[in-house]
Amino acid sequence: MDVMGDKATLYGTGRFVRPSDEEPARDELGDMGEAAEELRLRFAAESGDTEAMSVLGAMLLRRGDLDGAEPHLRAATAAGDRAAANNLGVLLHQRGYADEAAGWWRIAAVAGSAAAAHALGRHHRERGDEPAAEYWLRQSAEQGHALGAYALADLLEHRGDAAAGHWMRAAAERGHREAAYRLARALDRRAAGEEESAPEDAAGEIEQWYRQAAARGHRRAALHLGAILEKRGDLKEAGRWYLTSAKDGEPRAACALGFLLRDAGDTESAAVWWLRAAQDGDGNAANALGALHAERGETQTAERWYRAALDAGDDNGAYNLGLLCAEQGRTAQAEQWYRRAAYAGHREAANALAILLLQGGDTTGAEPWFSKAAEAGSVDAAFNLGILHAGRGEETAALRWYERAAAAGHTEAALQVGIARLREGDEQEAERHLRCAAGGGSPEGAYRLATLLDSRRPPEPEHELGETVHEKTECEEWYERAATQGHRRAQVRVGMLAAARGDVVEAARWYRTAAEAGSRNGAFNLGLLLAREGSEPEAAVWWTRAADAGHGRAALRLALVYARRGELAEGQRWADRAVALGPAEVAERAGRLRDALRQELTA
Repeated sequence: MDVMGDKATLYGTGRFVRPSDEEPARDELGDMGEAAEELRLRFAAESGDTEAMSVLGAMLLRRGDLDGAEPHLRAATAAGDRAAANNLGVLLHQRGYADEAAGWWRIAAVAGSAAAAHALGRHHRERGDEPAAEYWLRQSAEQGHALGAYALADLLEHRGDAAAGHWMRAAAERGHREAAYRLARALDRRAAGEEESAPEDAAGEIEQWYRQAAARGHRRAALHLGAILEKRGDLKEAGRWYLTSAKDGEPRAACALGFLLRDAGDTESAAVWWLRAAQDGDGNAANALGALHAERGETQTAERWYRAALDAGDDNGAYNLGLLCAEQGRTAQAEQWYRRAAYAGHREAANALAILLLQGGDTTGAEPWFSKAAEAGSVDAAFNLGILHAGRGEETAALRWYERAAAAGHTEAALQVGIARLREGDEQEAERHLRCAAGGGSPEGAYRLATLLDSRRPPEPEHELGETVHEKTECEEWYERAATQGHRRAQVRVGMLAAARGDVVEAARWYRTAAEAGSRNGAFNLGLLLAREGSEPEAAVWWTRAADAGHGRAALRLALVYARRGELAEGQRWADRAVALGPAEVAERAGRLRDALRQELTA
């Protein structure tokens, strides 16, 4: 063969002509290389080279040139090339001659072609001949063919055969991305179904298979990998996988990416991804868009997205529509949407519907919905049932629901259980629940815990000069926490503790805070503190406020102030008020003062 002559002919076609200063593009170089390889194979095939015929036929088949590929594949098959027999089967299958294709696949499979055995197994499964399908797929899988192992696993899994897991793992280990994804999902479901949390090595294996599938372009694997990373706190990497999956068209990943961006403070970018997901039919994203527009006051747009979520099959859409209508005072429509979501099993909608009915005076209609929501796991509904039973005086039933809500972490329910245990005298259980309530942010829980601890505190020893006068106890810390949260009785108590250690400024600050918030004890104690500091006129102002709020001791103090000033009639008036308010000791003293003032006035 005159190689130089052939090259000259090729150059003569102009295909390889390039200006001297121009570099050929990479894809053009690839085309040139492929053309040269095809030409070489054609020459070799024409000279009777079986392997060249087979490779050339496969090249033309991949390109879609069935007419050009068929004669080369038939020639190579006739010469005994099993790869050509397999590819001839593929070609005939593409032409619609499935039975003839199966014949050539059988020839190739018997000759040891794993790919042909896989194709033959798929052919038999499509025709419902599962025994033959399993035989040939097993032949393919046992030769290490990834597609054969996956197809065998899929067949066995459909049949419920325990061996499916072995072949799914085998396919995954050989790089089959769908097998890796399905293996990860199976392990994930198994871990989720276990009573105890999955061991760390199992979690690592699940992540490994998701990662392998995702790295090979599996968009749902990328979504699940992102969720694992987000739960672990690796938000940056989670975002990358969500982005990869979203760009490949996975709406759930686009929605999840939107939430990540929102949490990072980028609401505008979040809205872009939510919009993309919602337009692809993701109800969760539509709800997120609705909530975003509702926060901006764009209620009509919010309603449109909530309806889109509902149309996508997301019951949260109906619940959110109910919330939107309730905020706008459209009670009848709110009830309609809550009912729709509640009947679909939405537990928070059932709770909201019950509250709406209760507000309308329909206690009988509310209770079943509270029960349904509570049984479905709504902590708020369990607490509300406790309130409902307590209002009827059914303390045992109320406590049962309070305990259920408290066990799920409901702060106010824990407070109610703590108070009930205190009434029963079970201080240990009371303390446990009050700590839960106080730790959850309940000011009343913190105050009651402090009073419980305070009742156990031994009296403070006398301190000598030079020693530390005061060291803050745990109960004082809880009093202060409650006080800083606006609890008036705690504020008075913190003021009293400060006064006891001689910190008049701190005591006055807390008394004043409590008094200005409406505490009559705070106003009375502030008056005492001011009187001791020589500010009796200002003290009288606070005592007046306390007495007007029903504080008997404050009224007695005012009676004494006015008596000392010589304003006997005003003193008698306040003494009368103190007698009426009590308590008994105050009423007795006020009565004596009133009688003395009356005698003085009539003398």
